[in-house]
Amino acid sequence: MPLKYLLPEDQIPRHWYNIIPDLPSPPAPVLHPGTLQPVKPDDLAPLFPMPLIEQEMSSQREILIPEEIRAALARWRPSPLFRALALEQKLGTRSHIYYKYEGVSPAGSHKPNTAVAQAFYNAKAGVRRLATETGAGQWGSSLAFAGQLFGLAVTVYMVKVSYEQKPYRRSLMRTWGAEVFASPTDKTNSGRGILGQDPKSPGSLGIAISEAVEDAATHEDTKYALGSVLNHVCLHQTVVGQEAQEQMKLAGEYPDVVIGCHGGGSNFAGIAFPFARDKMHGKQVRLVAAEPTSCPTLTRGVYTYDFGDTGKMTPLMKMHTLGHDFMPPGIHAGGLRYHGASPLVSQLVAAGLAEGVAYPQRACFEAAVLFARAEGILPAPESSHAIKAAIEEAQRADAEGQQRVILFNLSGHGHFDLGAYDQYLAGQLEDFEYPREAVEASIAKLPKVG
Repeated sequence: MPLKYLLPEDQIPRHWYNIIPDLPSPPAPVLHPGTLQPVKPDDLAPLFPMPLIEQEMSSQREILIPEEIRAALARWRPSPLFRALALEQKLGTRSHIYYKYEGVSPAGSHKPNTAVAQAFYNAKAGVRRLATETGAGQWGSSLAFAGQLFGLAVTVYMVKVSYEQKPYRRSLMRTWGAEVFASPTDKTNSGRGILGQDPKSPGSLGIAISEAVEDAATHEDTKYALGSVLNHVCLHQTVVGQEAQEQMKLAGEYPDVVIGCHGGGSNFAGIAFPFARDKMHGKQVRLVAAEPTSCPTLTRGVYTYDFGDTGKMTPLMKMHTLGHDFMPPGIHAGGLRYHGASPLVSQLVAAGLAEGVAYPQRACFEAAVLFARAEGILPAPESSHAIKAAIEEAQRADAEGQQRVILFNLSGHGHFDLGAYDQYLAGQLEDFEYPREAVEASIAKLPKVG
């Protein structure tokens, strides 16, 4: 039985899949933060080049991938699909477990799939520099890599707690020519405001987004790039799920459940959206987004309008949210520490087409170590949430006397997260259950939208 299923380079998808035309109802409009009216393309022009704005608002089911982008993606795509036979044997499960491995990219995660596209369109528009935020550093390093491909300077505002936890991620960004700052900084009004309230602030993705947006909006030669949440980012990631569909055909199986870890939503969208299309056309498949109990956006958040950042500079989006001033604990899965969720992922969950599950930090590391000892790949802390969910699905199927085909996205490797593994193996990691009162306090401050 094959362990891996590979596609040739000429099977890199030629189109991105846009889920919007297939949704049961149109997405709620994105609202201008000042007027609370639906945003127009010109409202977004200070932040993004027009091709990305058009993709953000597109109702086309398929959008052609330029050959320059496909050529860049060919450095690591198509990524391999593995049958996790060793994990199955360790678990003693009758279920079949597959994982799509995105850690083969230069930056070690799925993030370059959109970083390359965003850098390409910005370079073509004559942009000189990109400003962005990053949590764990996977997105920041991916954009730094893409900036080198297309001749762009890159400035990264890295959440302070991750900046301190993951020094080699920032080394990688700097190796690829990016400048990296621990957020909140004293370089922006947003950062100075946060530091004025709390000089020891550990930072959050919401704060880092505010700083990056302010940087882009106040420099004519600079645009903003985002690694998750927005429609065009989820669009670019659908190369993952499209490849996985072809690879599952090679394996002669179709998944009963498709799993991705969930922070802002890009990794989950990438693996799940193409299968969501199948589901909306009658296929029996469950779509599961696995998130941390310390930042339980889908499982405990409210589906309503909120800002995408702490400083209330971004448009308002209808999404699952814990409140824009939510401050999550400093768990090692830094890429999942975001108060909101992709509006498109949120809409799938609200419509009952996808579901969220939440796990504590130590249980996810336990699953990650089990996986590493079986399959030989050290997963990123973010990806460990998907592994935990896959293991639970297999064990639940066994308990029910069933056999399931389980597919999950292994969104990145954990080679820069060895400090976190050291802490886990030494018994020093803590679990965080975010207090209900703290969630309720953040939600009470949500903007009032009629």
